[in-house]
Order: sequence, then C-alpha cells, then structure tokens
Amino acid sequence: MPEPETEDAEIRWGILGAGGIAGKFATDLIRTPGNALAAVGARQGERAAGFAARFGAPRSYGNYRQLVDDPDLDAIYIATTHPGHREQALMAIEADKAVLIEKPVCLNAADAREVFAAAAAARVFAMEAMWMRTNPLIRKAQELVAGSAIGELVSVRAEMGLGLPFDATHRLYDLANGGGALLDLGIYPVTFGWIFLGPPPSVSVTGSLAPTGCDATVAMQWSYPDGRDAQLWCSAPVKAPYRALVVGTEGWIRPEGRFYRPTALTVMIGGLESRIDDPLGSDAGGYGPEIAEVARCLRAGLTESPLIPAADTIAILELLDRARAELGVRYPGE
Repeated sequence: MPEPETEDAEIRWGILGAGGIAGKFATDLIRTPGNALAAVGARQGERAAGFAARFGAPRSYGNYRQLVDDPDLDAIYIATTHPGHREQALMAIEADKAVLIEKPVCLNAADAREVFAAAAAARVFAMEAMWMRTNPLIRKAQELVAGSAIGELVSVRAEMGLGLPFDATHRLYDLANGGGALLDLGIYPVTFGWIFLGPPPSVSVTGSLAPTGCDATVAMQWSYPDGRDAQLWCSAPVKAPYRALVVGTEGWIRPEGRFYRPTALTVMIGGLESRIDDPLGSDAGGYGPEIAEVARCLRAGLTESPLIPAADTIAILELLDRARAELGVRYPGE
C-alpha cells in the first residue's frame, strides 16, 4: 500500500461508483482537510467523467479496474451496492490500495471474512464505512455510558422504517441485488445495540417477507444474563422515526434527529435534562469523521481502525446472517 510521505501528507482518494452515496461522500471528502478526491471510476465513462467534473476530480475511468490500478491513489472508497463489494474490495486490495467499503461491507459474513483476511495478508488497510461509529455525538454517548453517567446500562432501543411501498423492481425488494430491510436498514439499529451492549448471547427474531422473498420488516430482541436487553426494529415498507434510546438505572441518552447521524444528544440524569449539540454543524453531511479516521490510520500505518474493527464488522454480519436464516431469506448463490 502506498504510504504517505509525511504525517501530514494528503490522502489521495478514488471513489468506485458514481451513485447517490458516492456524491454525498465526495461532498464531505473535499471539505475534509488532508484529503483529496483524485479519481472516480464507474461502469460508464460518461457517468464517471460527469461525477469527476462535478466534484473537481482530475481523473475519471470507465471501469473499476482502471481506477484501482491508478498508481497515484492511496485509498479507494467502494460506493456500490453490497452484492459487488466482495469482488471490488478484493480487486482493490490486490492492487495494494486501502479500502473503505460502504456498509454492509459484504453480502454475508463469509464474504466479509474473505475480504478482511485478504487485507490482513496484504497488509492493506480495510474498514467498513459505518460512519455512525465515528460520529462525535455517538462516541460521546459511548463515553457517557462507559463512565456510568446514567448509572448501570439497562436497555438499548433503536428503530428505523423507510416507508417504501413494495415494488418488485426496486433494489430494496430485489433478492438478486441483496435486497431486504436488514442489510440496508437493520445494520444501523444492530450496530447501535452492539456498540453499547456488545455481542448478545440470546437473540429472538420475528419479521415478515415481501412477495419477492426479501425481509420486509424485522424485529430483534436481545437478552443478556444480567438482565440487560435491546429492542431493534427495521422496516422497508413501514414509515417510522429513525429513533434510538439508551437507558440506564439513573437516566437515559437520546440521539436527536436520525440516530445514526444525530443533530444533538439529550441526556437525562437524576431528573435533570441537558443537551449536547452537534460539533459537526448542520451543513456537514456527517462523513467527515470517517474520512478523517481512515486518513489517521493510514498515516499511522494501521491496517484497521480501532473504532470499527474487522472482528465487529464480521460478527454483526453473522448476526444478520442468522436473522435472515430464521426468516427464510437466502440470496442467490448462498
């Protein structure tokens, strides 16, 4: 993997894919000091060129192989849909490029293990783009819980419902394209529960399927021997607030707005309520912290981030794999 010449060297990024999430990422990337968008690759050359012109990237490529083979890139952000992540990440790793892979990192845990094993063998940095885990307010909430600010942790709740009516042609309902609520939506509540409670020894899963066989709505109950629990819910067709709550014996913490990218934290301790405002500001997309974390790791010579370790990413996908299996959801080729 190319190494920055100095601790302050600019990290040169390539973006693989030119869809909506790529655009949001690029918007924050060019605002993040010490990082530069150097190239973009898409399956159509005109699409890549248009994206590059929009965000000021000096180079564009009409296929992914040319992008990852660009010798003047330090890191590749993989912004495609998850069925392609395994192949694209392995291609970038083979080309000696660090990879930031959009969540979910792969279609299933087996593919994720292969990607992270390849990165470790090549001594190349790899990380899932679970931006929520780098968000300063989420990290503050973790700090408060770890410091027993709300007493002993009792329960975590998180839910998100997209409200997308069933459409067999839409990606979220297409099994061949990794469709379903769990991988696109549920990964957020599950990760939120995980970062506060850790791996659950007991998981109950209920849900419903779309006519195409995808998971449409899924509810999970996590139980721990000491009495702690989590209630986690996601739905593609049902509209619901993207809300979460962390409850302790002496208070609670509530992320305001969408819990994975909160606008503030409300903290209730001993009957007294306080508010912690978003240090990123309202005009920031929220991807800056994960971009900065990748850059920090590359400058430090790390092959994974302590904020989003590969072991956690794989274990969370194993949970989602088991939940899908209980619901009878199986992707082609699995």
